[in-house]
Amino acid sequence: MRWIALLAVLSSATLLARPLEIFFIDTEGGKATLIVSPSGQSLLIDAGFTDQSGRDSDRILAAAKLAHVKKIDYVIVSHHHRDHEGGVPNLLERFDVGTFFDPGPTTYPTPDRTYKAYEAAMTKQHREVIKAGATIPLKGLDITVVTAGGAHIEKPGESDAFCNGIARKSDENVDNASSVGVVVELGKFRYADFADLTWNKQIELLCPENRVGKVDVYQTAGHGGTEPPKAMSAMSPRVIVMNNGARGGGSPVAWRAYKASPGLEDLWQLHFSVEGAEMANSPDTFIANVDDPCEGKYLRLTAEADGSFTMYNSRNKFTKTYAARR
Repeated sequence: MRWIALLAVLSSATLLARPLEIFFIDTEGGKATLIVSPSGQSLLIDAGFTDQSGRDSDRILAAAKLAHVKKIDYVIVSHHHRDHEGGVPNLLERFDVGTFFDPGPTTYPTPDRTYKAYEAAMTKQHREVIKAGATIPLKGLDITVVTAGGAHIEKPGESDAFCNGIARKSDENVDNASSVGVVVELGKFRYADFADLTWNKQIELLCPENRVGKVDVYQTAGHGGTEPPKAMSAMSPRVIVMNNGARGGGSPVAWRAYKASPGLEDLWQLHFSVEGAEMANSPDTFIANVDDPCEGKYLRLTAEADGSFTMYNSRNKFTKTYAARR
């Protein structure tokens, strides 16, 4: 009995010692982010593109192996676009998946083939429509859905001084506006991912009150392809990760807006942006893929409950650690 008790204590100590891991997986302009809790449970946000012999799912599989993940407990399909849901059928050829979450049916009157393939795959899966305010029950982490289906959380927040003078835009993509956005917390560490949330929906979430609060790391909405509203500055991220492709996302106007975020220490990129050229890209040290076509390199974040975290570039093995905020 003493040995059993000792093993239980050792197992608990091992669990507490394991950091949160987030893999920003290169899908060459799409999106796939793998989150692994200290408990060992996993959440995948989006699955990249389909076809190309399952390229994106193979890259997800490679990241999962590095994190010792054999099953994906939860998948969020943030919205119904081919660069986010397209890879789901390929994913299911490689993994058992516990539960799928999405914001509900597409708004398009004539769905494309990737949406039809996704719906066909869901007939054999456990699937739930997620709402703003819900939580993802990943053991060891607090994960709150802050946007979904065009709605946002209603919790009060601090007044956002950066909202002044921001005007709404017209003709926004409705499926992008339905994006599932989440905030992931491990103790004092906070990470935000809003998928492809549109300008107007970001304003509704952050203005006149910032309902998200401050975050340590923020993954750019829309792959860094469009300028973010100034209201985002209230989140005061220390690090921004741009999940752009060589020729998708990473626009110069968006890059400059993110770089101007108050308190920003570094902007990391999955790709060197061809459009950004030498004037609107981070130094090569902070870019996972510098060539086009690329090698499919990833960025990895590891975080501790005290709020400290480390970024790692798989291309050049560059590592930078950010101490906990005081």
